[in-house]
Amino acid sequence: MDIYHVWCNLKPGTSDIEFALAAQTYLQNLVEDERMVSFRITRRKLGLGIERLGEFHLMLEFKGLTQLDGAFLQVASRTNPVESFHHAVNSKVSDVKFALYRDFPDSIRSTGEEKFLWKTI
Repeated sequence: MDIYHVWCNLKPGTSDIEFALAAQTYLQNLVEDERMVSFRITRRKLGLGIERLGEFHLMLEFKGLTQLDGAFLQVASRTNPVESFHHAVNSKVSDVKFALYRDFPDSIRSTGEEKFLWKTI
């Protein structure tokens, strides 16, 4: 699984609930179109965390880079409905940072004799 991470803050005057609902609508649309497997929207708690990463953290899960590329192509087309969903989120955030991680070890990496068991919560 490839996990695309997004950290951000909200623009001044932006409602946290409006942002969360817009992000959920946008990302759920990508899941329903099978452009993404799942997502999580999280918020820093009790002020704990690396401040420069932002208050909100979104995790978007993809089967692989092919699926991720398909999602990017759909968003880049700038056609509706995905464009209006993207704008509804993008217009509310600032200080955006991105990262791409993968499960490790994954099916590509040989682990020798070791067996890794992954538990999904």
